[in-house]
Amino acid sequence: MNEGLEYAQMLEIPVSTVNVVKKRSLFSRKPKHTDDLKDRVVESVNERVGEDAMQLPEANGYVQTEDLTAPVKQKKKHSVAAKVIIAETAAACLIAAGIFVTNVFVPNTAINTFMGSLTAVKEKEAAYNQFKLTSVVSDLSDAEIAVTDDGVIHFTQKATLYPVCDGEVASVTETDGVYTVKIAHTSKFSSVFTGLDTVYAQVGDDVKSNVPFAYSKGEKEVRVSMFDGETQLNCYTLSGTVPVWKS
Repeated sequence: MNEGLEYAQMLEIPVSTVNVVKKRSLFSRKPKHTDDLKDRVVESVNERVGEDAMQLPEANGYVQTEDLTAPVKQKKKHSVAAKVIIAETAAACLIAAGIFVTNVFVPNTAINTFMGSLTAVKEKEAAYNQFKLTSVVSDLSDAEIAVTDDGVIHFTQKATLYPVCDGEVASVTETDGVYTVKIAHTSKFSSVFTGLDTVYAQVGDDVKSNVPFAYSKGEKEVRVSMFDGETQLNCYTLSGTVPVWKS
């Protein structure tokens, strides 16, 4: 009987039959319950084999067991495409952060200048003859204004002076108490006033055609010339005291 048990345990598989051999005494009777003994042996072997099958080999002195019915957990794996997308997103974020920091702390870098040149929209300047001109003196002034053949407006009476159109004071010069003022209307179109006794505006100030910027006591001749770049303009005439472009 012992040999049958050891063999079944070594195979670690359930058994359905086992041969049980029991030596009889010469004086004993014939056993009546041999089949019952076989059934008990088979049941005992199967129970023991079932318990041993649930045990794992010993590791580092400990016996570990594992629940064979538990679901197997699978590790999540990122595909190559997903890893590439993550890397590109991270790189884009770093570039955007770098550009933001550069714009805030170092606005005059080459990359900012380049990006600004791509997005900047230059407005086309109006030509000089697209400006509507206004009188250089008040409507209430008694000054007798005339214009020369080369396009110089002039008079010698007391008067308050106005720009011929809106612009910005580009320069103010003074010689012996007499002032000369240049007003820039565009990067090319400008006007120059000479013979002024008082100037109310400074370089960089915006001037309007309806706001006086200078004054003449009437002791010296006031002269007004207009220029397109370095070329003096003479393509206008006077309508009363108002200069008008010739058609």
